[in-house]
Amino acid sequence: MSRRLLAAAVVLSIVGPLRAAAVLAAGPVAPPSAQSQLTPEQRLQRRHPQPVKVGDLIGVPVLDFDDRTLGYVTAVVRTAGGKIKLIVPYGGFLGWGGRPVAVPIEAVAIAGRQIAALDMARTEFDAAPAWSDPTSQALSASEMIRIGLYRR
Repeated sequence: MSRRLLAAAVVLSIVGPLRAAAVLAAGPVAPPSAQSQLTPEQRLQRRHPQPVKVGDLIGVPVLDFDDRTLGYVTAVVRTAGGKIKLIVPYGGFLGWGGRPVAVPIEAVAIAGRQIAALDMARTEFDAAPAWSDPTSQALSASEMIRIGLYRR
């Protein structure tokens, strides 16, 4: 019996570091995400949405995955379909001349005095059309909406 335990210990001492080296060489592996199978509304509900005044969101920076500023919220609108969107000028030169991009409230979460674009990558901002929707109405600064919470 002790011979088997010794053999098992030798095998584990050899295989363990090799397995760890293989994991380190491959890099961190993200677990299969059930997030990708959820609707945007379901993802928002998982982020524990909290009430916030629209006026408190105006001027807040929107950050990408690398904590780089994509733009600053200039308006919050409600579409004809009842969806809430943040209007963020994107692109341009040093923040000037950017085209307005409509960011769904379900794709972002608030983290302190900044907004994290969790479900909208920089490439999606690049590909997004300039926002122009005359049927949308701007929300007043005193109106309350719900936005998800995020902690880094």
